[in-house]
Amino acid sequence: MNKAELIEYVAKQTNLTKRDAEEAINATLEGIKKGTKKGGIQLVGFGSFNVVNRKARMGRNPQTGQAIKIKASKSVKFRPGKDFKGML
Repeated sequence: MNKAELIEYVAKQTNLTKRDAEEAINATLEGIKKGTKKGGIQLVGFGSFNVVNRKARMGRNPQTGQAIKIKASKSVKFRPGKDFKGML
């Protein structure tokens, strides 16, 4: 399901216009981004989003096989909740 399909689904389920559904989804996604950046967000029954720090490490260039240094970085980790896991 892509974003356009999600917007259509939400519009049908909530009797909103597609425009209103898109605004609601965009606001939700923006809230998740900001909450994750501030230290994490937990949606009971769905899952949690947390920031993880990746250490610097050595890797290989797949084209040349040459060893390269990969910088430390931050990433987002999603852990599904019990209810979400159970429906899969």
